[in-house]
Amino acid sequence: MNILISNSSDMPIYEQICSQIKGLIASGELKANDPLPSIRALAKDLRISVITTKRAYDELESEGYVYTVAAKGCYVADTNSELIRESRLREIEELIERIASLAGSVKLTQKELIEMIKLVYEEGDENGR
Repeated sequence: MNILISNSSDMPIYEQICSQIKGLIASGELKANDPLPSIRALAKDLRISVITTKRAYDELESEGYVYTVAAKGCYVADTNSELIRESRLREIEELIERIASLAGSVKLTQKELIEMIKLVYEEGDENGR
């Protein structure tokens, strides 16, 4: 499992961890009952506080993405893939709203914004995304 933390992100570290684990679950890279790294191991790998990692795992558990087995660790829950998809779609909608607001503030037209999105997609395809 590969998680990358950005210190320059506005998003808190625990949310970055949650978001990336949700993405791994949604993509199928993490499947039901797959073990997650221990809280201590993930904290050590990411060079962050154990408290931050625990907060991320607690958040994921409260949202139903993972479950904890006492003295064994955290595992991916058998979540409905449609629920995960809906959650990700909500995140996308929120980001689009922010983008539309920013675009409006600089008088970017809908056509110009769509062109920007197309360019980003094309760059992603070239980079293997």
